[in-house]
Formats: sequence, C-alpha cells, structure tokens
Amino acid sequence: MTHHFYSLISYIFHPLFIPFGGTVLYFTIAPYSSLEMQSGNILPIFILTVIIPIIFFLILKNLGVISSIFLPTIQERKYPLYISCILFLMILYKVIPNNYVNELFYFFTGLLTATGAALILLFFKFKTSMHLMGMGSILTFMIALSIHFEINITLAISVFTLLTGLVTTSRLYLKAHTKNEIFIGFLVGCVSQLIILKYWL
Repeated sequence: MTHHFYSLISYIFHPLFIPFGGTVLYFTIAPYSSLEMQSGNILPIFILTVIIPIIFFLILKNLGVISSIFLPTIQERKYPLYISCILFLMILYKVIPNNYVNELFYFFTGLLTATGAALILLFFKFKTSMHLMGMGSILTFMIALSIHFEINITLAISVFTLLTGLVTTSRLYLKAHTKNEIFIGFLVGCVSQLIILKYWL
C-alpha cells in the first residue's frame, strides 16, 4: 500500500508536468492575466512540454532506448534531457515572445539552465533527481511571484513545501535516488531560478 502511494506521488509530481504547472501557477497569481494572454501561452506550452515529450517517450521506449518514464539509468536520461532543452528553446524563442510574458520567460530560462546543468552532471556520471529539480524550480518561482506581485500566498507556499518533502520521501522510499542526488537536484532547481531573479524581480 505504501509503495503504491509513493509511486502515485512520483507520477503526479513527475518533472514532465513542472513547466506546465509553473505556467498555470503564473496565470493564477498574475493580477494582469488576460484570457488572450492565457490562451496564447497555456495551450502551446502544454503541447510542447507534455504532449510532445510523451510522444518522444513512446518512440524511445519502442526503440528500446529507455525502459521507464522515470529514466532509471544515466544513459537513458540523456536523450529526454536533450529533447527538453530543444523544447524549452522553442518556447523561449517562439511561444512567449509572441505573447510576451516577462516573468514566464525567465521561469523557462531557469528551467533551461537547470536542465542543462542536469545534462552536464550526467557526463560526470552523476544522476540528478529531476523530480526535486522541478519542485525546487517551481517553489522558488512561487516565492518570487509572491514578492513580485506583493500577493500573500503563504498557505500555497507552505503546502507546496510539504509536497516537496513528500516527493523527497517517495523518491528515497522507492530507492530511485540517493540523498546526495536529491539534494543536488533540489539545489540545481532553486539556484537556476535564483540566479535570474535580478532580471525580473
């Protein structure tokens, strides 16, 4: 029962959903969010960060390149990370400039930086926790949005902090990562967002 619960948590908070989750979070918090702005960003970002990666996953799985959606080995992680970098660049150069949203642009810049860092670490045979990298990114972005828009979302931040702890527990329980891999993943996620705050906060 416990195993199934933690597996479910790992699926719900899969890094695949983090870019889209951050986008929805932004439009929920942003005071000047309009329907036109939302429709111009949310659907293309959903297609590029969820639908297309799932299609690539199915292709790579059929080719025998990857074995699971959780990418257990270092070799399996390289191709999805390359694909993620290309998709993030497409969002930064094609989607967001056409429906310009400053804060969201830098959120995706941070995600691209984090993904690039995770890819570089793979060449040093270090498997970063993508789950915690995603949670660290979105948590930092959430806190930054709260300060930027001067909106009190302390409850939401507290809940997400608890969820981050739950995801950490699930990854450790399932023996998917070591403590170091989880810590570095969270650190990469947070730092990649923090270093670009000076450009928009």
